[in-house]
Amino acid sequence: MRVAVIVDLVDSRRIADRAAVQHLLERAFATVNRAVGHVEPFAATLGDEFQAVFASVTDALEATLLARLAMPEGLDCRFGLGRGEIRAVGTGLTGVLQDGSAWWAARAAIDEAHRRADGQTVTLRSWYRGDGETSFTDAAINAYLLGRDYIVGGMSDRERRLALGSWLGRSQSVLAEQEQISQSAVSQSLRRAGVTALRAGIGEFREAATQSGVPC
Repeated sequence: MRVAVIVDLVDSRRIADRAAVQHLLERAFATVNRAVGHVEPFAATLGDEFQAVFASVTDALEATLLARLAMPEGLDCRFGLGRGEIRAVGTGLTGVLQDGSAWWAARAAIDEAHRRADGQTVTLRSWYRGDGETSFTDAAINAYLLGRDYIVGGMSDRERRLALGSWLGRSQSVLAEQEQISQSAVSQSLRRAGVTALRAGIGEFREAATQSGVPC
């Protein structure tokens, strides 16, 4: 079982210089690819879409969180996460063609994220579908995503940069120098933005997977 992730840009039709944006997006996803283990890294496919494959739901959750934090200013993206089987079905212009329940679930998940964001849950950018009937685990993951996206959606551009830098292991003094603010301001910003809660959420998933012995 693998976790497929489909990514698309929010309001991509409004972007004037699509080529320049694509370059910035590739740099952002390269940062995520270096930070989180993957089966297949984030890579552009067609139009405004990127895809990746992860060994566990937890890795996919961390990678999609970092991807949102790494987005260039003024841009946002949407994620569909699907767990299931992935199989090669041939080759095409972009390499191996894949199919399977993980991709079907990821496509259904990103459609659901779009539908919910267009409704009352305007801050939602991510959704998860497991392989089969909806379970309590599926609901728990999506409850986390609802809270996570609300927190990230309320961050300023600076807070996202600080959150990403902190997650990648940069010290507060380094972040302060980069942003030309005091170290105290960095600490306050990270606390106010909810970075500790985001990190704790991922930690809970990893601990549960370790204790159960089942990749999650």
